[in-house]
Amino acid sequence: MANVPTTIATKLFVILAMLCALLLSTSMTHAVQVYKSIGAYGEVKYSQHAPQNGKNIEVIEFRSDGRQNNAGQMAGKTNSEQNNSAPDAEQQRVAQLEARIEEQEAQANAQRCQSLRNNLTNLNVGGRIYEMDTNGERRYLDGREIELKRERVQQAISQYCTGATV
Repeated sequence: MANVPTTIATKLFVILAMLCALLLSTSMTHAVQVYKSIGAYGEVKYSQHAPQNGKNIEVIEFRSDGRQNNAGQMAGKTNSEQNNSAPDAEQQRVAQLEARIEEQEAQANAQRCQSLRNNLTNLNVGGRIYEMDTNGERRYLDGREIELKRERVQQAISQYCTGATV
């Protein structure tokens, strides 16, 4: 009779282990399907239902923990006949926007550098230099303040302006 409690405990342990394995397997296989498509005006749309008139439809599966099922395995493909080397419209648009942003940043940086160089030229010319105070009145700088400003402008030029010759 001493073995009876041990066998009951063993059976309960086996049943509990099987239940845990069953629950774990069902939670891992549960996935949510999301459809990604491009609308008539080029906008990217996400839906839980298959779109009727979208272009470049892609099915994305998310696991119950929020991570993507097989992320990256078939990214961007809706069927096996698609050519993966050609970028889709969204990727082209993103690349164009990034190129335009880079160009605008380069132009803004060039303008800032030119302004810094102009300021340094004004500081090097000599004469009386002033700043406007909070009341809108002129405050003339003394020699020490001019020299400090000159050093700061020179540091900014050497830090932010590539190929700066001053």
